[in-house]
Amino acid sequence: MFEYIFGKISELNGTFVIVEAAGVGYFIKISLNTYSKLKEEKEAKLFVHQVLREDTNDLYGFFDKAEREIFRLLISVSGIGANTGRVMLSSLTTGEIQKAILENDVNTIKSVKGIGIKTAQRVIVDLRDKIGKVSADDINIFDTTNDKNQEEALAALVMLGFTKKLAEKAVKKITKKENNLSVEDILKKSLKTLS
Repeated sequence: MFEYIFGKISELNGTFVIVEAAGVGYFIKISLNTYSKLKEEKEAKLFVHQVLREDTNDLYGFFDKAEREIFRLLISVSGIGANTGRVMLSSLTTGEIQKAILENDVNTIKSVKGIGIKTAQRVIVDLRDKIGKVSADDINIFDTTNDKNQEEALAALVMLGFTKKLAEKAVKKITKKENNLSVEDILKKSLKTLS
């Protein structure tokens, strides 16, 4: 089983990437979320999931472990195969999927092409408890375009000794009120609410 593949991007489009590592070109299927993060890159480190069956040997690649973890949970649901899981991750972010499952939001899941109401309900029923157990480190809780700054601020607060849960609460509260804050601003405002 592969954990990740790191190498030079030799070809990239919305559905796959070819990563050259140690002289081998790996054809890796990706979601649109991963594609958007790789667009400007010359090299990639993709966390992979291998689907090995009689008729196929496919690699699915993910920009981060969180997306791979959600993918693995999704394909554990009866009726959702690897391609449907990839479509879901192309239509929604990992955070949006997690939120929809935890909040019983059938409509959000049903909005994905190829997912009917019964499958959406099954996803929620089957994954509600599992999603709750996935560690916050593995799930990207921030969905806004400013998420990099939020994640950096969160990491800094944890390094300063605050628990991840408390730090997340503070960062969410600050960024809900004001968008597009710098890391420093998020940190300063979060520290005020945490003191």
